Amino acid sequence: MFRMNRRAMLAQCGVGFGMLGLASLFADEARAAAPTANPSQSPPANGLHHPAKAKRVIFIFLSGGPSHVDLLDPKPELAKYAGKPLPFEQPKLVRTRTGNLLPSPWKFKPAGKSGIAISELMPHLASVADDLCVIRSMHADNINHNGACLQMNTGEQAFSRPSLGSWLTYGLGSENRNLPGFVVISPAQPAQGAPLWSSSFLPAEFQGTLVSNLDKPIANLADDSQRLQQQRTQLDALQQLNRLHQQPRSSDSRLNARIESFELAFRMQREAPEAFDLSRESATTRALYGIDDPITNHFGRQCLMARRLVERGVRMVQVYHTQTSKRSSCQLWDQHGGLRSELPANCLATDRPVAALLKDLKSRGLLDDTLVVWGGEFGRTPTAENADGREHHPFGFSMWMAGGGIKGGITHGATDDFGWHAVQDKVHVHDLHATILHLMGIDHERLTYRYGGRDYRLTDVHGHVVTPILA
Repeated sequence: MFRMNRRAMLAQCGVGFGMLGLASLFADEARAAAPTANPSQSPPANGLHHPAKAKRVIFIFLSGGPSHVDLLDPKPELAKYAGKPLPFEQPKLVRTRTGNLLPSPWKFKPAGKSGIAISELMPHLASVADDLCVIRSMHADNINHNGACLQMNTGEQAFSRPSLGSWLTYGLGSENRNLPGFVVISPAQPAQGAPLWSSSFLPAEFQGTLVSNLDKPIANLADDSQRLQQQRTQLDALQQLNRLHQQPRSSDSRLNARIESFELAFRMQREAPEAFDLSRESATTRALYGIDDPITNHFGRQCLMARRLVERGVRMVQVYHTQTSKRSSCQLWDQHGGLRSELPANCLATDRPVAALLKDLKSRGLLDDTLVVWGGEFGRTPTAENADGREHHPFGFSMWMAGGGIKGGITHGATDDFGWHAVQDKVHVHDLHATILHLMGIDHERLTYRYGGRDYRLTDVHGHVVTPILA
């Protein structure tokens, strides 16, 4: 790739060096043995295998693992047997032998016309209960954060694989060529970092664009109309040199991704500043998200930014909860201790913005074709860790989905009486991914990419669409 004074060239074009995180392009130069693309592979014809119910996805990821037995899966038996041992042997896949059964310190109340039981910690979510499908039978395969986060985001626990957002943009592209197709809003990166939104062996252009600074989402993005033609001329010259360099290296997807990122950066000067500018929202909308409240301001801005992006054609936005006003740890929902203080703080920071997102999407007619997913990498044990905590728990936990072809006002599946094992209508992470792709018009078994001599897909050789939850 043409390298002479590249930063200076970008500066002259009015395009910031930082914004090219779009495809981790310059970071790729420091990586060894990067995978190559297979030009013979292509997304499904017209992007769809069947009619889609959803056009876009917002995935709200609560890093650390929210406790299902305290939030979405009430278990009266825990109160009945409080302080007693679990009445069956714990699985061998455990990190520590936790203590006795610990009932939730908080009450559950039926919400909406549907009567879904939701914790008193989330009163705002309760106000939109009739839009929710609460899946109480989720289960996963890894008990540690790194592997579990990888599986929830990429379908694979250990190895580098393309993320859900990368598969979606590979198969469908973006509705707006002037904005990235896949955006990740994460002010503090989760412990696993970029592998959670990596394109892996898919062409590098499908990697997520990270927004880590809410005040300046895209660094050095300028729109100087008087210099627009000059920028175009300079960029055309740069791209001619890049294409010459690419010709004998057509198998390396990073080169084309770098070329495309320059073009996207140029186009984004027109549309991106407006898309990320929350000050354009009314005072009523900003108040709805809690931007006037220091407790909800941070996550409220993330959720409002997500709505603005999908409204403008971004295919997938992931919103990571990684920061509150009191705590900056990247594993916010990881309550090994301090359950009674930290879980309420997390809910205060997120409950109002999340409910506002659903209400706002619905009021704008966007919820019908926008799929919203909420959850973490796993849940927490129904037993106590120390006196005031819960351990990691992948055996049975809860997530919810809304909009985009999902039945509202229902629960699906169940854990046992103590909230330990998923026992009814079990939903694995692969099933969740298969269902998301299905709602977007993609057959998860047919969206494949050949790499290293075999065909890969998001769900590997697993996964079934969870048809009972489809509208």
